Amino acid sequence: MSTAQQVPDILSSEFAANPYPSYRVMRDTAPLIWHEATRSYLVSRYEDVERVFKDRAGEFTTDNYAWQIEPVHGKTILQLSGREHAVRRALVAPAFRGSDLERKFLPVIERNARELIDAFRHTGSADLVADFATRLPVDVIADMLGLDKGDHDRFHRWYTAVIAFLGNLSGDPEVTAAGERTRVEFAEYMLPIIRDRRRNPGDDLLSALCAAEVDGVRMSDEDVKAFCSLLLAAGGETTDKAIAGIVANLLLHPDQLAAVRADRSLIPRAFAETLRFTPPVHMIMRQSATEVQLSGGTVPAGATVTCLIGAANRDDSRYAHPDRFDIFRDDLTTTTAFSAAADHLAFALGRHFCVGALLAKAEVETGVGQLLDAMPDMRLADGFVPAERGVFTRGPQTLPVCFTPPTGTPPQ
Repeated sequence: MSTAQQVPDILSSEFAANPYPSYRVMRDTAPLIWHEATRSYLVSRYEDVERVFKDRAGEFTTDNYAWQIEPVHGKTILQLSGREHAVRRALVAPAFRGSDLERKFLPVIERNARELIDAFRHTGSADLVADFATRLPVDVIADMLGLDKGDHDRFHRWYTAVIAFLGNLSGDPEVTAAGERTRVEFAEYMLPIIRDRRRNPGDDLLSALCAAEVDGVRMSDEDVKAFCSLLLAAGGETTDKAIAGIVANLLLHPDQLAAVRADRSLIPRAFAETLRFTPPVHMIMRQSATEVQLSGGTVPAGATVTCLIGAANRDDSRYAHPDRFDIFRDDLTTTTAFSAAADHLAFALGRHFCVGALLAKAEVETGVGQLLDAMPDMRLADGFVPAERGVFTRGPQTLPVCFTPPTGTPPQ
């Protein structure tokens, strides 16, 4: 087994600027690394990360979330296993798939995307991160839960603090404290609303969560609060970066952008390839339940394993020309890309596959489709080259574009 000294450290400025060359070194020469600073084993090859996520042999748990996410969210569905996990997932999953998603929430997504675009469609320029990508998922989730979208800035501040806490690999005490404060503030905000929604239910997701029952089990106020906290943070941050990522990738590949403009049914392909090529989440942790043999060595029982999704998704043993963005590649199956049978690893796999994957797909497809409608000649601002930022989560921090505004008087 290798040590972190043989490759650029994941906490280094070199890695933060561009982790992909380091990922290649890891896969090729150090597929299992003990990383002292994070007290975890870094796993970078596709076959190993896939094995950890699918966990068919019961070798890995999510016990790590007790210290990784519980301090900011409370105890969430991610920490549960067995029947307890199955029941809780059955309580929340219906809202994020099939008819409920289509009937209730697709109109919410379409309306929010349109409102955001209306604010800049007549201007000829926009920052698609600040003006659209960071706002759409949070506005959608607030609408779904029946919360006041006027609190958007507060929601955004909270989820930014939570994501910083989760990605605080260097252990900055101020980041830790800010994350822990967020749990208290969010609870003070949400618990009175949850209690009121139990007394006066409406036609919203929060009311549905309060009323849901499976096998005689209902979610407590704390359960509902923790899930809403998780939904805001995970749904906000990841979809934000996914929208910015797909648009940036297409703008950097004009031929593929032209193909998507001409055929909007290619948007799911472009999204799936973005999830593989520039995933919003680069690292997900698990804990070993037993001693496990992986490529490059042995992980002892009870160890934290950091699965490097950004590395595994560019493994050339799994994908041809993995460092090439190609929405037409034949080794990525779009029909399963948003399910637990996905070829890429961006949503994890197995029983802890992201419950919000289809919601994210709907937001990205709707958002990108409306952006292309509003800005048929959308292009990067002169001289701007998109750059990803972040280590734990990663994506463009800004994405200035120009376009020809429609003729006529803008609405007042």
